Amino acid sequence: MDKKEKITMLHGAGGSVMHDLVKNYVVKAFGGIGNVAEVPLEAMDDAAVIGDIVFKSDSHAVKPIFFPGGDIGRLSISGTVNDISCLGAEPYALACGLILEEGLLLSDLERILASMRQACIEAGVGIVTGDTKVVEKGSLGGCVMNVSGIGKRTAALDSDLQVVKQYRELKTRWALDSNLAVGDKIILSGTIGDHGLAVLSAQQGLKFGSEIKSDVKPLNRMIQSLLGKVGGVVAMKDPTRGGLADATNEWAEKSKIGILLYEDKVPIHRDVQTACEMLGLDPLEVGNEGKIIIGVVPQKAQEVVEFLQKTVEGKDAQIIGETTTQFKGVAMQTLVGGKRIIAKPVGDPVPRIC
Repeated sequence: MDKKEKITMLHGAGGSVMHDLVKNYVVKAFGGIGNVAEVPLEAMDDAAVIGDIVFKSDSHAVKPIFFPGGDIGRLSISGTVNDISCLGAEPYALACGLILEEGLLLSDLERILASMRQACIEAGVGIVTGDTKVVEKGSLGGCVMNVSGIGKRTAALDSDLQVVKQYRELKTRWALDSNLAVGDKIILSGTIGDHGLAVLSAQQGLKFGSEIKSDVKPLNRMIQSLLGKVGGVVAMKDPTRGGLADATNEWAEKSKIGILLYEDKVPIHRDVQTACEMLGLDPLEVGNEGKIIIGVVPQKAQEVVEFLQKTVEGKDAQIIGETTTQFKGVAMQTLVGGKRIIAKPVGDPVPRIC
């Protein structure tokens, strides 16, 4: 370690730099202590598992705190709810830590809290405890917050895994990043890049012809319904910082398998695609806050897509790829017929999106 090396914005932007920070510093400091977790810190999944309880803590420093389609309040609830849900659990209770900047308008705080309340109602989960601090003016850009939560194992997850076992063995009781096997289909629940571009437009005052809005929303009800009514799901992940590129690379690395994506199958709004081309951004690397990628046994993939397309949250769902042993990492079959490597991004190209 270079003792003069400092934290940069990339250390919090998803991608390889942030993953290295967490692995080489946080996990190194705390991994293995207590040994009570079935899915521990060193697994670096979306949340931890202790017994039949899923536990997650998530902090949010989005800038600005209000953006098209959402705000820091809705984002903080959805982020924690979705991380718990992606392991297959149902969110049960949340805790909220508010760090407010001196000078924040009380009307803005009231607006944020109302947004959080609405997201809690949508998710069917409440805030039961928390903490509040105030720091000097000019420190934060309004406020930052942490939302931690616990979730519990459900009959829907047990039903899902029973469906999976009809086709192959699974060594875990949860939907984990390491569960993918050869032939599994990769499903995306909707369009990519909406959240990152919405936040960028608010940061820079950009106009893209029509307003691009964040996709931020809690997905737990859709996920639980999918697990209980269809099944066959082995892994789920929300492609937040670092986008689809980072999420699929994490899967490939942890499952020790290749992933082939199909460019013509990845749903993206035309306005988002155009904006990314104008700004020189790769939409695969732009963060999302209301979408998930789903690994499914091939025998259930089409049924999963058809189910998702009947929901509000998953109406644009598509099978976007599959696992393979032909190569390691992630590649994309392009529209012109070749393949290109989808490397793990260094970080999300849009700063402070969550």
